[in-house]
Amino acid sequence: MPMSSCKKSTPGNEVVTPDPDPDPDPQPQPGKRNVIVWVDARANVFGTYGRLNDTAEISKILDTLKNVGVTGIVLDLKGSSGYTMYPSSYATQVTSQDGKTITPGIDYAQFFISSARQRNLKVYASIITFVEGDGARGIGNVFEDPVFKNEYQSVAVDASGNRVPITSTGKNGFVNPAIPAVQERALNIIKEIVQNYDVDGLILDYARYADINTDFSDFSKQDFIKFLEEKYSDANAKYMNFPADIVSSWRNNNGQIVPNTQGTYYKKWLLYRSKVIYDFFVKARQAVKSVKPNVDFGVYVGAWYATYYQMGVNWASQDYDPFNDPELRFDWAYPEYNKTGYAEQLDLLMTGNYFTQLMINDNPASAGMKYHWWSVEGSIKGTKYITRNKVELYGSMDLGNIAWPNKEAISRTMKYILDNTSGGLMLFDLCHIYAPQYNMLKQPLWDAVSEGLK
Repeated sequence: MPMSSCKKSTPGNEVVTPDPDPDPDPQPQPGKRNVIVWVDARANVFGTYGRLNDTAEISKILDTLKNVGVTGIVLDLKGSSGYTMYPSSYATQVTSQDGKTITPGIDYAQFFISSARQRNLKVYASIITFVEGDGARGIGNVFEDPVFKNEYQSVAVDASGNRVPITSTGKNGFVNPAIPAVQERALNIIKEIVQNYDVDGLILDYARYADINTDFSDFSKQDFIKFLEEKYSDANAKYMNFPADIVSSWRNNNGQIVPNTQGTYYKKWLLYRSKVIYDFFVKARQAVKSVKPNVDFGVYVGAWYATYYQMGVNWASQDYDPFNDPELRFDWAYPEYNKTGYAEQLDLLMTGNYFTQLMINDNPASAGMKYHWWSVEGSIKGTKYITRNKVELYGSMDLGNIAWPNKEAISRTMKYILDNTSGGLMLFDLCHIYAPQYNMLKQPLWDAVSEGLK
């Protein structure tokens, strides 16, 4: 699939006062039109056709968003390089890249947020959580800091079973989510943003492992052994053949390195990874609420739950048990996998319903199915089923990286998502709307967005 300007996943010591759980049963509200547009920093500020390095252009874009019916934005404040779009005590600030420079003397984040506030637009800040290096440009902590490069950088397994640094595979510089110092850095940035800026919410992006073939570092080996000893009283865990006892052999499946032969500990390994991410989400929610209890905590994930376990993520409700589901069969699930579900930790969930197939019955291959993870209707129904309506749901559309047949299909999909979700709609990405070069229809999409919001 061709790639446009920006692309998401595709196929402390504080005393924390517990806040009330999210609405236990949020339902779609007729006429509720929450429409959030994602603003990727690299594409919109420093990209070839990006406009938002200039304050006048920011103001103009916000006026246009308001006029077509958009109600809020997700503002990317920490990118895949690990650099921030604001002055940070924990990360390098980026103001120039690829020949473009932000208007001198301004705090990009503050200007954008205050300008959005003036137009009564909601603002959600986002961070790319567990990535600290831009692989395409060779910049970021995993390229510039020996500790990040040699200790924190995620270790992948290649098709031959060799353990290699993630950046050597051509991917971005993912770091190991299990390492306490990696988590602490992310939590500090979360608290810093919530403290310093007037945001409605904090959204985590890439709060996951890179893929099924990570992380196989020595740290993860010892942490996994500890998990097995404590949870299962496994006295033989320390003698395991790592990583062969997790995956005995690998294969290349259209560019993705996937297990060919599973080892003895494979499913327990999947459970361990999912628990690592769940435990971090508990801390991340507390980090947000300890600073400003009224700020929402949310996440973006791919809507394809059937395979998202490969990222070490379980975004379902703990009331949903994939191991004992009478309707859906997930062969990767293990007893107590449901305890790693983090839906109850969230105030809002944005799922990437990045499909041109709208209805389940639009394709003979899926016709008649109750749930189907590769269509908009099917993935929204599936999401409601596994989250048990414990979290406000925003369906999301990728306007630039998938092959929409025409603008009418975009508008029709927007309407469906708005009519069938409890939260609303997220559109990815702003640059795909205003820059024809950044979408496959090769034309501005403002009219399609406006029609979809009527």
